[in-house]
Amino acid sequence: MAWNLSSDRPIYAQLVEQVKLRIISGLYPVGSKLPSVRDLAAEASVNPNTMQRALAQLETEGLIFSQRTSGRFVTDKEETVVQLKTALAKDVIREFIFKMKRLGFSKAEAAKLIEQTEFKD
Repeated sequence: MAWNLSSDRPIYAQLVEQVKLRIISGLYPVGSKLPSVRDLAAEASVNPNTMQRALAQLETEGLIFSQRTSGRFVTDKEETVVQLKTALAKDVIREFIFKMKRLGFSKAEAAKLIEQTEFKD
């Protein structure tokens, strides 16, 4: 998964979002060790201090934790990840429904279109 960062929003906030997406998608599985701050920063082409700030935010949110001598790990609480995944999915659905209503579709019509639309990975 590429680090898609844009200049229209703070990089730190985008890093938080992207690490969350990597966790809920399973790229960083529950309980797994994260790459080092320097490795993540190099991969994302950002300053290590910016990555450190993003990871500190994720620690505050309880999505990752530190072990002093071993590095950072994704939470081992599967329920936390499932709750985050569900919350993000609901946000996407709300945004989709809002846009569909602006196009003149009802919620039922939008759901029908979803069922009729092919999905490709």
